[in-house]
Amino acid sequence: MFKGLANLGSLLKQAQQMGGRMQELNEQLKHQRATGSAGGGMVEIEVNGLAEVLRCRIDENLIAGGDRELIEDLVATAVNQAMAKTKQIHAEAMQSLTGGMSLPGLDEAMEQLLGSGPPEESDDENPS
Repeated sequence: MFKGLANLGSLLKQAQQMGGRMQELNEQLKHQRATGSAGGGMVEIEVNGLAEVLRCRIDENLIAGGDRELIEDLVATAVNQAMAKTKQIHAEAMQSLTGGMSLPGLDEAMEQLLGSGPPEESDDENPS
């Protein structure tokens, strides 16, 4: 019986250590940068490793052209490119955290911790 408690204590200690490492990783990701661009660099989006948009730059010639739909398309393309780079940063960070081991469910846990998972579905269509 006490052997089981010792194993539980060891497991809790490991979980605390992992939580601390994940917080450190979160802080590191906050300072990493990824940039997405579109339209030959006419639109640039900069995000950090937490997938937070930090900067959006739109070339003044593009704005002067007044093509709203083109600007919207280019911004979306640049954001998607930056987010794809952020996902790669996450994947590399997770490999370093786990020593290259694949742990089932860890990616989803990281996404929840970092707030970078898919948006929650709204219950607007099914009011309670």
